[in-house]
Amino acid sequence: QVQLVESGGGSVQAGGSLRLSCTASRRTFSSNAMGWFRQAPGKERELVAAISSTDSSDDPSTYVAASVKGRFTVSRDNAEATVYLRMKRLRPEDTAVYCCAAGNNSSWRGIYEYWGQGTQVTVSA
Repeated sequence: QVQLVESGGGSVQAGGSLRLSCTASRRTFSSNAMGWFRQAPGKERELVAAISSTDSSDDPSTYVAASVKGRFTVSRDNAEATVYLRMKRLRPEDTAVYCCAAGNNSSWRGIYEYWGQGTQVTVSA
């Protein structure tokens, strides 16, 4: 069982920045791919960014959705069992509940099995 706790959400004006953090309880955190998802009211949940495990490489592969490319960056600190989502130049359409999730294997393309409770990000115009 993996418990995930997000932090760093809040309200910002358009153009502002936030950094979300997600800390995992599992000591083998480095073996799991991690993803950041978001869901806005009335919309489907979407994968925003993800990062593979570092089991096979110190430079894990990452994914960033086209809608946030160039503005959002995902990274991980295995020593802290934490994955980060750095968001800059935020837009009102980025408003959503952001959840982190842990994959059941090393690839960010895999299945996400464990979920955090989510943190609200609100961007005002």
